[in-house]
Amino acid sequence: MYVTIDSKTGHGEWKILVLDEGSRRLIDGVIEEDDILEANVTNIEQIEERRPMNPKMDAVYLLSPLPHIVDCLLADLETRRYRRAFLVWISVLQPDLRARLEKSNMAGEQIVEANTLNIDFFPRESHLITFRDPWSFPMLFHPACNQLVRQHLDDLAQKIVSICVSLEEYPTIRYYSPRNAAHEANVLCSHLARFVQLELDHFAKFHEDFPPPSLRPRAVLLITDRSMDLFAPLVHEFTYQSMVHDLLSLKEGDKIHYRTSNSNHGDTTEAKEMEIGEKDNIWVKYRHLHMKDLLDELVKDFNAFKAKNPQFAETENPTTINSIKDMLAGLPKYQEGKEAYSLHLTMTQDAMNVFQAQKLADVASVEQSLATGLDEDYKKPKNMADQVVRLLDDDDVTFPNRLRLIIQYLLYRDGLLESDTQRLLEHARLPVQDRKVIHNLELLGAHILRTLKDQRPATQPRLAMREPATPSAESGLSRFVPALKTVLEEHIRGSLDQSTFPFTKPQLDASGAFLGQDNASQASLRGAKPTWARTRPTTTGPRQRIIVFVAGGATYSESRVCYEASELYSKDVFLATSHMLSPSLYLRQVGDLSVDRRLLHLPVDQAKPKAPEHLYERIKQPLHQGPPKQATNYSQSSQTPIAGMQALKLEPHSSRKTGSPDQPVEKDGPYSTSSASAGTKLSKRDKEKDAERKKKHHFLRF
Repeated sequence: MYVTIDSKTGHGEWKILVLDEGSRRLIDGVIEEDDILEANVTNIEQIEERRPMNPKMDAVYLLSPLPHIVDCLLADLETRRYRRAFLVWISVLQPDLRARLEKSNMAGEQIVEANTLNIDFFPRESHLITFRDPWSFPMLFHPACNQLVRQHLDDLAQKIVSICVSLEEYPTIRYYSPRNAAHEANVLCSHLARFVQLELDHFAKFHEDFPPPSLRPRAVLLITDRSMDLFAPLVHEFTYQSMVHDLLSLKEGDKIHYRTSNSNHGDTTEAKEMEIGEKDNIWVKYRHLHMKDLLDELVKDFNAFKAKNPQFAETENPTTINSIKDMLAGLPKYQEGKEAYSLHLTMTQDAMNVFQAQKLADVASVEQSLATGLDEDYKKPKNMADQVVRLLDDDDVTFPNRLRLIIQYLLYRDGLLESDTQRLLEHARLPVQDRKVIHNLELLGAHILRTLKDQRPATQPRLAMREPATPSAESGLSRFVPALKTVLEEHIRGSLDQSTFPFTKPQLDASGAFLGQDNASQASLRGAKPTWARTRPTTTGPRQRIIVFVAGGATYSESRVCYEASELYSKDVFLATSHMLSPSLYLRQVGDLSVDRRLLHLPVDQAKPKAPEHLYERIKQPLHQGPPKQATNYSQSSQTPIAGMQALKLEPHSSRKTGSPDQPVEKDGPYSTSSASAGTKLSKRDKEKDAERKKKHHFLRF
């Protein structure tokens, strides 16, 4: 998104940017502080914190539409903290909150303009979007949270619509509908898809310019949930990103860090937390590479890096002024590159050390047969129970890996007799709390227990797997592919079963939409090209977008297959989810499905945040103030946003049901773009001074 600061607040005037905790996290992930300050912003402040009065300065508010944030805003307006206010909401403001602003006389005097952006999500990678909401999993699957599901699905639908609007896409929607499912959450995807369809239709009804004209084929939105693939969060995957998130102690928050030791002069080492993100070119290049090849590639690239910087060779002894100058000029970039290679070489070696210590080669070999239903020769596996028991008795196999093995064996067998399950648990010697994880999987649709009279047929291989034409060394440990890969491939080929993935509007979808190419649905079926002629990827023209939403969390292996499908089929496949799952987090969240809801500490069960009391204090400031205190540093941005957000524009937005006619936004009032300026104006001398420093910049680029 690009908001021109001068067009909002006056030609060349300096302003203050006011954020809240939620919008700060959003901005922190996608833009540098310097880029904001260069857009004629003198200071960045947080609305919940103590701030100086600045009645001679305009403020641009970028805020979350929450009740306590509206309270903070009204407190600012009542005290006339700034001269004028320009509001930008990151998502749709609720009608009751909007009414509070419209009834405020101070809001009517000071608010010059108010707009809504649909950016209530966090771009984590170029094709990966999260909501940073790990509480979504228990809210969807915990039995005690049934009364929360309706509202939570509505919130998810709003965020999904935000993604579609940001990408300027009005997609065809398909959703996962499991066959013969008995678990209560089996209707989750159908309800969510219906909510998303209603919200999209409502947005389009009151925004005649949505979607804008484009030569790009109509997008497709695939909605699924965690129950579609219960193996993906459990199987050990040995591509770089998946492996380090599984085996290493990464510090995961708004950004991802790994603590490593860097060697200094002599024998001393210094521990340092290194950030891993989209700015790290090595990470972006190799995160989906198999670990077997990664170490060799890193060493090769590092040697090439040193060859390009011979002035820093340890044997080099610069004796001339020019050589010293060359070294100093390239030192920062060289040091940065050296630390990056050191980080990834260390992470790779640490991961391989864990791989060997925990005998993951043996564990993974059994896992692949359980997850695929086929052995290394692509035949039905034999003696799987004996292989599992042997690993459960091995002291080098950790307790979490034993638990993962037992769960995968139960999924492979589609349930066991209670006595057989108990024998496996005795071999594994698992803690009592880990045993709850196994039974809680029934809430996600897994069959855990069988009875003697159970007549369910034997399970078939989950995927129609074929032996690769050129088997590789790692194929024995990487035969399993996430179910999402099969779904994407079948959708693109036009063979995805409509009973398993029905459309929300089947009457509007002809063969073209079924193939993911909606433009063809407008043409006569007689003149349509055959299926085989349209599935061949094209390199010319805009690429079709496929948006995949996984409710309840997604895995890094599923993220990888979206990138691979994008490259293989010339599509832009985006993965969106509530949060990313590592195997340990997944097991912990499944285990929590049987604990008391009060112990989950869900945000919805906590006390509602309130505006700080200090905002209501009458602050008396001297006329001549020093420069405002610099706000928190926002410069460490790690993630590259999705490409579609570059086209975002600020457009007037009404209530949550966007553009509702009973809540106009263009009439006179606090949301009128024609409201007169209020408060003190800048002096002529100040304007001349600002004119000298004026630069033409844009604001908040994504």
